[in-house]
Amino acid sequence: MFLSGDVPELLVGNFMGDFVKGPLGDAYPSRIRQGLMLHRKIDSFAQKDVCFQASRLRLAPHYGLYRGVLVDLFYDHFLAKEWHRWSRREFSDYLSWARNCIELHRSALPQKLQGLVPVIFDELLPSYSSIDGIGSALTRMSRRVTRPNPLSGGEAELISHYGELKVDFTSFTRNAQQFAADFISKGGEG
Repeated sequence: MFLSGDVPELLVGNFMGDFVKGPLGDAYPSRIRQGLMLHRKIDSFAQKDVCFQASRLRLAPHYGLYRGVLVDLFYDHFLAKEWHRWSRREFSDYLSWARNCIELHRSALPQKLQGLVPVIFDELLPSYSSIDGIGSALTRMSRRVTRPNPLSGGEAELISHYGELKVDFTSFTRNAQQFAADFISKGGEG
């Protein structure tokens, strides 16, 4: 959401990106569709970014394809913990504003995501600044995945590689901010 800037509809589309698969067509208003595209472009950007890939490779090999999921959540931790470095707005104020944007467009959200909005804004996002909060989020995620997975307990990798991951995060976030700003300035065509 942070990379969506201050455009509510972009934020809404970006927020729901993990819940919308396949072609977008005309199923969503233009700015929400642009936010969905932004989400997809950021995901693709991360898969190619040197810093994000360095972070993935720092994690134990047994996490396999879940290393990207872990890095994504670890980066959320650093963003929440050091929010003051990235925004002039207080983190709690930003979460209130973002939730209000989401609630105003609730009908556009996939049904499954509508039910998760309170959990995301009341529990998950506020807890991301602590390692325990990341651990709880990983345990929740591990239960939602139907096949066996190593996510629960993955916060140990954050602890083990904290300093290096934080350096990766800082460089990645600067790169991602520029990438997202360019995409938005081109009207979602980038």
